[in-house]
Amino acid sequence: MGIPELTIDGAVAHITLRRPGQANRLEPDDLAAIAAHIEEVNARPEVLVLVLQAEGKYFCSGYDIGRIGASRDVAFDEVVNALEDARPVTIALMQGSVYGGATDFALACDFRLGVEGMDMFMPAARLGLHFYQRGLERYVTRLGLDHAKRLFLTAERIDAGEMKAIGFLTHLVPPAELAAVGQRLVATLAGMAPIPLVGMKKHLNHIARGTLDAEALRHDMARSAASADLREGQRAWAEKRPPRFTGS
Repeated sequence: MGIPELTIDGAVAHITLRRPGQANRLEPDDLAAIAAHIEEVNARPEVLVLVLQAEGKYFCSGYDIGRIGASRDVAFDEVVNALEDARPVTIALMQGSVYGGATDFALACDFRLGVEGMDMFMPAARLGLHFYQRGLERYVTRLGLDHAKRLFLTAERIDAGEMKAIGFLTHLVPPAELAAVGQRLVATLAGMAPIPLVGMKKHLNHIARGTLDAEALRHDMARSAASADLREGQRAWAEKRPPRFTGS
């Protein structure tokens, strides 16, 4: 138990939170480890999917309240931003409730799978804490302004059904089905052509933030159009078989 663990198996990487006795509360060493894991995954082009998961009853209870405002080597918001900006497609696989800054970790992921019976809340205002820029932006772009205001300004707790209704969860399943649904999603994503998969993930996020680099988009479109994977995709479609992509 302790520091988040990174495992990599071919195209899929997992970061596992490992403090179940503390509801997977995040400590400064945890943030440093997660940042290092993201950096390692980014450096391995074969990795197409990164799953953030946790042990125990709760997904994550956020950052250690007693350390908020203290000096630390790795800033919380920088690690969450690095997760959003990670090259692979990211999945938050939430087997339990999520609170505080951990809700932003989840929102930084491209897909957010949760289970019936979980809940969430954002207590920043109750703690006297003003949230950081991109965290506020993630809440607004993913949930909408009214839902962001409600969650931030009232610190109201909402249940799994409402989390799905407002868009916090992209998938809501019974607890017994979470692993299977997650595995199917991972397999689907890992089977896509790497160039458009990671390129479109990146550009969609920039569009949501109003920071699209049109020249970079054109470059990735041209790279995809000239790729062997596009020709393989066309052949596979015509031959009614699964494609075999190589990332080239």
